[in-house]
Amino acid sequence: MYTFVKILSSAAIIGIVTEVARRFPTYGGIIAALPLVSILSIIWLTVQSESSEHIQRFTVGVLVGLPATMVMLFVIYMAMKSSIHIVFAIGLGVVSWVLFLGIQKAIAGVFHISI
Repeated sequence: MYTFVKILSSAAIIGIVTEVARRFPTYGGIIAALPLVSILSIIWLTVQSESSEHIQRFTVGVLVGLPATMVMLFVIYMAMKSSIHIVFAIGLGVVSWVLFLGIQKAIAGVFHISI
């Protein structure tokens, strides 16, 4: 039952954000930038009785992924601004995300920081 409710509520949020973005692109982008997925995930993990330590590790993972996500969105924006087709722009963004995470992990390894 949890899975069905999670899928339904997540789909509803995505649908609402998309409709707002269609009518008001800037506001839609601001709403999309909200940590809705992170907050929903924390709520569902709590409802499913995950430990506080587990949820804390999840939150650290979100923080670790945030810079790479920012890079990905910037690359997609720049690619689209350069008239690159959306499919290729997203592809470049995903590649930049993977590369940034790899670089981030390598730097963390040099400084003996566990990610």
